[in-house]
Amino acid sequence: MDFNLTEEQSAIADMANSLFTDTCTDEFLRDYDEAGQGTMSTLWQACIETGLQGVIIPEAAGGIDLGMTELSLVLQAQGGALAQVPLWRHQVAATAIAKFGSADLQSIAQTAAEGGNLLTLAFNLVSTTNEAQVTVEQTDAGLNLNGLVQSTAVAGLADYILLSVTVDEQTRWVVLDSKASGLTLTTGQMTQGEEVADLHLNNVTVAQASLLEAGADKWLVPRIMASLASLQLGVSEEQIKKTVEYVSERKQFDRTIGTFQAVQMTMADTKIALEALRSSVWQLCYRLDNDLGCDHEAFATAWQACEAGHEIGHKAQHVHGGFGVDVSYIIYRYLYWSRAISLNLGGSPALLAKLGDALAENDKLGWKYDLGENDAI
Repeated sequence: MDFNLTEEQSAIADMANSLFTDTCTDEFLRDYDEAGQGTMSTLWQACIETGLQGVIIPEAAGGIDLGMTELSLVLQAQGGALAQVPLWRHQVAATAIAKFGSADLQSIAQTAAEGGNLLTLAFNLVSTTNEAQVTVEQTDAGLNLNGLVQSTAVAGLADYILLSVTVDEQTRWVVLDSKASGLTLTTGQMTQGEEVADLHLNNVTVAQASLLEAGADKWLVPRIMASLASLQLGVSEEQIKKTVEYVSERKQFDRTIGTFQAVQMTMADTKIALEALRSSVWQLCYRLDNDLGCDHEAFATAWQACEAGHEIGHKAQHVHGGFGVDVSYIIYRYLYWSRAISLNLGGSPALLAKLGDALAENDKLGWKYDLGENDAI
């Protein structure tokens, strides 16, 4: 098997790496932290100019129409640079609208592909329903929404929010205009810098045509998990790289601490965790791009992203000694990002519980069950 990237994949990875690393220098990130900024608006515009905001949006809607593998490469570069831009949310939402939305919604996806609007997602990956958050009443005018959705990323900047709701005991997704009557936002900021807002829905009415087809949830959830896991892969890889640089320079007892056996074993553990996550991310992206079943692989990858982010983050902090607990030191930013990604995924315990339930209900999971009857095992 050939695991090398294609020329096109290498080109988009190189472009993303160049854009993010050239912008997000240590000095830039320090100034960003001190200013308490949210979305890096200038960098977001640069993403639009290079087309990175439309990697997976279908060509019919004006996008580049590539796969999750290509988007994963871009997100790894973004995570490594700690670039605060809504890349994956915007285009995953736009692609879902393009694929599962009514004709009335297609202009939203087309404008998103051009970079003329901003889309985001409001979701809970480990909840079976959203009844505790949002109640939905079907009326002659459409859907009447009431409730509270907490900490929706870039909702204060977004033109449209793709919101998961429960309709007829099914998880459905509805396109919500951020300026809809009855919708109010309470804005805030996560510790890693991401802008968020609580959505207060008070008799918000949306047309029936704003509801995506029932198949949207099955399409969206694994791609949300793959996107967040790809970000974590980039965050953790750069965190290890910077930690290796530190232990190769820092001296104690006239020796670089990287020569100490305990430090070497600790760094080896982080490398193992990183490569295990990388393998899971690539497998998930491969299955998504080839229309293979991946519900359980998605939950396994999401769990591994939470675990790797925690293990690598805390070992990196520990090896840095006193510098590891200095919040103004660059290594701490990676821990903040890892915690935010884990919160978005739902956390290790909840993901493991969901995966355990799925395994208990299905004893025919794994690669060999993807093969046809005439394929050799």
